[in-house]
Amino acid sequence: MTGDHAEEQRVQEAVRRHGRTRAFAEPEDAISFVLSDPQAREAGARIEAAETELCRELCARLQPFQDRYDQAVRDGDAARLTGICPDKHGRWGRICVLDDGHETSMEEPHWGRNSEGRPIAWVGSAPDDW
Repeated sequence: MTGDHAEEQRVQEAVRRHGRTRAFAEPEDAISFVLSDPQAREAGARIEAAETELCRELCARLQPFQDRYDQAVRDGDAARLTGICPDKHGRWGRICVLDDGHETSMEEPHWGRNSEGRPIAWVGSAPDDW
């Protein structure tokens, strides 16, 4: 009887793991399908070009924020890092390096580097797990 119970628990755990895997895989598959559409890729390229251009316009004024962020990371300065903008596009490799509240107080878009290390500016945010 105990062998049957252990087997039943093993099967139930396998079913739960499969369910969790599918729960994450299905949205990922849908996102991949949408992003593979030529019109979506074209729109993405236009957005990236606009963000890169915006970054060029802001670079001279906002580069000191990136430098300050980089120094805080090197020094492990948690106090300084907690004062930066909490909005990010972590999934896309972007972390805003401006001060918290910059969108209202400074009226600036988010500014930092993308996953390739290039400076980039963007409007809006998305949670890391989106």
